[in-house]
Amino acid sequence: MHRRSILWGTLSAIGAAFAASRATAATEPSPQKLRMVYHLDDLDKVSFVIGNIQNHLDGVGGPGNVTIALVVHGQALKAFHSSGANPDLSKRVGQFSKDGIELAAYGNTMKSQNIGLKDLLPGFVAAERGGVVRLAELQSQGYLYLRP
Repeated sequence: MHRRSILWGTLSAIGAAFAASRATAATEPSPQKLRMVYHLDDLDKVSFVIGNIQNHLDGVGGPGNVTIALVVHGQALKAFHSSGANPDLSKRVGQFSKDGIELAAYGNTMKSQNIGLKDLLPGFVAAERGGVVRLAELQSQGYLYLRP
């Protein structure tokens, strides 16, 4: 009889502990959505990075599940000039802009290429203080850094 009491007490304690852990898990806040910053400065990697961003969006179930910023400078910015951008890139950038992806062009690169925001595909903003400054700002805000 004493053994049954010990066994019953042990099983009750395990059940109570399990129920308590389930209740705690149910009240914990859901994990914060990831914030990512992609760094692009190589003209040869533009299609690759744009594809990575699309794969990222698809992989997490859409733009509502991740915050993405793209910081572009150097030779890569030439691909985003509206006068010479290929139609597929223009379409993707337009969709990224609608999805809330920040598209930042490095101000010094724009000056060196003798262009303004009006010369870039729609949706770009200027990182006037510099691309590396913008990258550092985003990282200090918890963005994870990717440089494919």
